[in-house]
Amino acid sequence: MRAVIQRATSAAVHVAGEQLAAFDEPGLVVLAGVTHDDGAREVNWLARKIAQLRIMRDEISAADLGAPVILVSQFTLYADTRKGRRPSWNGATPGPVAEPLIEALAVALRRYGLPVQTGVFGADMAVTLVNDGPVTILLDTAVG
Repeated sequence: MRAVIQRATSAAVHVAGEQLAAFDEPGLVVLAGVTHDDGAREVNWLARKIAQLRIMRDEISAADLGAPVILVSQFTLYADTRKGRRPSWNGATPGPVAEPLIEALAVALRRYGLPVQTGVFGADMAVTLVNDGPVTILLDTAVG
């Protein structure tokens, strides 16, 4: 799995003009993608890392703060752009396999005391945020 974590002072997700998730306090926006060999091990590793990384202000973790999290599925994190001008999406797992793993990631983050909101898997989403710092971190379970 891959995740881009952004520390934010506010964030929101809209689908078809309707706001589905939002926070207006220090929190995290997590864009997460799934590849073919991901499973429960990768979900648990990623949830622990996201919750316990000391990336909030004053070097505390999101779990210490009880920071809100907006989790958005993002298959494009597995784009292969090495050849040509059109990305290949072969590294991304198909939706029916990926969706339960994204849901499991939300559940695992909640186990760390984080209030998690999500977008809609596979939907065309508008994600807005005010990146705080800016702090943006890339996590990849393949190298973790």
